[in-house]
Amino acid sequence: MARLLCALAAAVLLGAGVRGKTVTGLLRSDAARETRGQFISSFMYQGDGGLLVCRLDNPALATEKESMLLLYQDTDLDTLSCSERLVRAHFTIHLSQEEHNQTIPRKSSPTAWQVLYADRYTCQESAVIPSHPDLSFTVLLLNADSAGNPLEHFSAEEAGLHSFYFLLLLFYFIACCIYIKPLNQALRKGGPMHTVFKVLTTALALQGCSTLCNYIHLARYSRDGIGLPLMGSLAEFWDMVSQVSMLYMMLSLCMGWTLSRGRKPQSRPLQWEHSPASTAVAVGGVVTYGVLLLWELYLQSDREHHGYHAGLSLACVLLMVLKVGLAVLLASVLYQIISTERSTLKRDFYLSFAKGCFLWFLCQPVLVLTAVIFNEHQREKVVTIGVLLCQSISMVILYQLFLSRSLYWEVSSLSSVSLPLTMSRTNQRGRY
Repeated sequence: MARLLCALAAAVLLGAGVRGKTVTGLLRSDAARETRGQFISSFMYQGDGGLLVCRLDNPALATEKESMLLLYQDTDLDTLSCSERLVRAHFTIHLSQEEHNQTIPRKSSPTAWQVLYADRYTCQESAVIPSHPDLSFTVLLLNADSAGNPLEHFSAEEAGLHSFYFLLLLFYFIACCIYIKPLNQALRKGGPMHTVFKVLTTALALQGCSTLCNYIHLARYSRDGIGLPLMGSLAEFWDMVSQVSMLYMMLSLCMGWTLSRGRKPQSRPLQWEHSPASTAVAVGGVVTYGVLLLWELYLQSDREHHGYHAGLSLACVLLMVLKVGLAVLLASVLYQIISTERSTLKRDFYLSFAKGCFLWFLCQPVLVLTAVIFNEHQREKVVTIGVLLCQSISMVILYQLFLSRSLYWEVSSLSSVSLPLTMSRTNQRGRY
């Protein structure tokens, strides 16, 4: 497990890139020719006050090369030839000054725009490109803020995420204030669910760290359009480790529960078994999940902000299929157990545990399917916000279940047989 986490850390911190909406770099004639226009950035404008600002260090060289920026609105550029791209641009900005400002017209709904660079050599494949130095540039892409001034670096599909992460941090703080005392008592006592408490606490703390890093990154991003790429990468890493921890805990519980129930006599309590079969299933599921997460992250490496995107990439689809499959496995086992269980308290325990697990497993697939009814610029926000909220609520449900004196402690005090999903060995059972 430690080696897997190290691999995740290296892949996320070294491979993830964050470019932002203040784009700096070099305008290169050879790159523009190779790709039929050098891609600069994309941005979704909304409302009035949209603005593109381009600043050059050497406008004389730009004039000599007949440099230009091409702006496209909702255009499939892959189907256009080089000459067609030059003709069909909605706006063409001829670069001949140190600074150019281009106002974006208002549209009834948020509209995606792409920015490309081209010059006199882009479509002339037979022409020799002179050995001129590359052009240094800075491009700012801005939406209007609440006062109507073009100062907002967030694209339409990103607007509101900064406020959401602030509210989520507030939620974590309130939950911490509510549960810190009973959790501390439970951890100091030990008992059969001690390891579950530690894993839940670790996963929730990592999720809180991810939220804090995202908030810091977006707070800086809102001011300069670049943000703190390291904080964004750390947010992705902590989120991935949190998910892997939760998945390992739930698989270990469910598979140990499933495998032990069929062969254990009823006089012995249900335990988290470390049998080769349950360990293989848990570790295999975690490794598969981690690989799919890394694959999805690689596919999204050119995005400014990582999230639970509504796009149906192969990695995303496989992740959702894995979650649905695990939820179906849990449901089938629960149905067999609850249908033969006579104790109302134990049935309530199983059902509450299932609610927390089902919410964690199924929130992303359900939200991705639901997001199709929303507008394009709202889908990713709906999925990202919904998944983070559902996973946090799932952790709180499990906390309430295992800390509740009215259910868990009452069930566990009935007899040594009444405690489901315990992690203690038979000879380690005490008064719990």
